[in-house]
Amino acid sequence: MKSVLVTGANGQLGRSIRDIVADYPDLQVTFKGKDTFDIANDQEVKNTFDSYKYDYCINCAAYTNVEQAEINPELAYKINTEGAKNLALACKDHKTVLIHISTDYVFDGTKSEPYTIIDEPNPINEYGKSKLEGEVAIQEILNEFFIVRTSWLYHKVHGKNFYKSIMEKARLEEVLQVTDAQKGCPTNASNLARYILELIAQNNKAYGILHYTDNEAMTWYDFAKRILEENNLSHKVQLEKAKNYRTFAIRPENSILKS
Repeated sequence: MKSVLVTGANGQLGRSIRDIVADYPDLQVTFKGKDTFDIANDQEVKNTFDSYKYDYCINCAAYTNVEQAEINPELAYKINTEGAKNLALACKDHKTVLIHISTDYVFDGTKSEPYTIIDEPNPINEYGKSKLEGEVAIQEILNEFFIVRTSWLYHKVHGKNFYKSIMEKARLEEVLQVTDAQKGCPTNASNLARYILELIAQNNKAYGILHYTDNEAMTWYDFAKRILEENNLSHKVQLEKAKNYRTFAIRPENSILKS
């Protein structure tokens, strides 16, 4: 029986892991949300790891509001950088394998091909910078870790995401305007959840940086079109390409990850 701690347990990925954990009876999983476990509090992290022996820690906790990270970068760095560092230090002390979830936004988007695990990161917004600094801290502290970069994460039920936003707007509006200025790979949180649990179940020891997506590249406009088609809403809603995409944060034009 392997003992696993899941942080950020009330987010869409944490909930997706909870949905399928019964499929892994050899894993004893403890779920902790931000209301009961603040990864940015180093003493709280230390006390949690001192109180119980975890074989793995899956860090789903993150500050993911790209726009707000430009306005309030301190909070993004507190969670995405300092929080990751706190977990890495605790994992080192207790010989726990850390599985940390990162992002396609560690890249600048100027590459014409999909990004591989050996490409040099160069984030262009505060969210991406805070996530990269978390990655660097983990690599400096630990030898046994997985940093799993993913992109455009969504779930049809859990969390706040593009899929749910399009569905909500489609029920209320006759015209939707969506940008086609960026390209990436939408990733179902349920698929990522199973990928992570399989890393543990299969006792994978190929530690390091990994990329995981659902492997189909598209623009946000393409993704919106797919969502409307799958839900038989195309005839009810007019989808247009946004001419002026208003965003405070600079975003990578190409953030396709090669899994």
